[in-house]
Amino acid sequence: MHGSLRRRVCFGSRMDHKPHSQNRWLLALGVSAVAAVSLSTATAGTPVAAKNPAPVDAFDWKANTIAPVTNPIFFEDPVIRSEVRPIFVYHTIDKSFLTAGGHATLYALQIRYALTDRLAFIATQDGHFDIDSPGLDVDGWMDLAAGFKYALIDDAANQFILTPGLTFHIPTGDREIFQGRGGGEFRPFVSFAKGFGDLHFTGNVGLRIPVTNNEQNMVANYSLMVDYYTCRWFIPFATVNFWTNLNDGNNVAGLRSNGYDVINFGAGNANGVTQGMVGVGFRSRVHDKVDLGFAYEIAMIRPYGLTNNRVTVDMCIRF
Repeated sequence: MHGSLRRRVCFGSRMDHKPHSQNRWLLALGVSAVAAVSLSTATAGTPVAAKNPAPVDAFDWKANTIAPVTNPIFFEDPVIRSEVRPIFVYHTIDKSFLTAGGHATLYALQIRYALTDRLAFIATQDGHFDIDSPGLDVDGWMDLAAGFKYALIDDAANQFILTPGLTFHIPTGDREIFQGRGGGEFRPFVSFAKGFGDLHFTGNVGLRIPVTNNEQNMVANYSLMVDYYTCRWFIPFATVNFWTNLNDGNNVAGLRSNGYDVINFGAGNANGVTQGMVGVGFRSRVHDKVDLGFAYEIAMIRPYGLTNNRVTVDMCIRF
């Protein structure tokens, strides 16, 4: 552990009335532009299928889809694949948060195993989390989470897949980093992807349901990504992720924000508060079975809390 918990942490919220920075809205406009350009590129001119007619099953449209990079614990890929996925996330913490700024890092490894062409076992959370800040200097192990997902609809002709699933977060982590609390969490979710040639829309909605509400918050999350397959080496995407707190906990009294996808604080004043991030990035298919991913995100709704901006890097190694 990099240091002991400093007693001067203020477990209360501080209102931040500063206006959103111009850079945040410029990035948001940039994301909209990327999506608009991708859509116009995909729909302009004669469709590829019309130029080169081929049987529907001649090409697997899912081969050119990508797994989401952002919100890696909860933004589940609807496509059934077997893979190992190492992940690195670097957060810059907002200065108005109870830690008075600082940064946090996450090192994790996910595993997915296709039991059939429709059913997969997924291990979505583990790893080591480190908070280094003026108000809090702690590190420790994350809770474990695992479950299953099932491709309920897999319509190749219409390039559409719908995959519900369920995971359970086991409270095995270290309490110093707000893990190992309560009786765990159930998380039902639904993921989908819709293709329009080389343009793909991928989304996810889910609900974090803690076994003990007083220790943790119930949180709804929803994510959307649009990507365009330009070539195997460069697949750009734009993404948004949101988390809405549906109740108050009593673990951190007065706290008006939550920990996005990495920590469920059990915040005492967060009921109805929505936090969101917008980001851009790309994947590169460096091998037929290896995708590298990079994403940069910024918080777009106050209170920013644990994350002001962050960088995510991962690698999907398929087998």
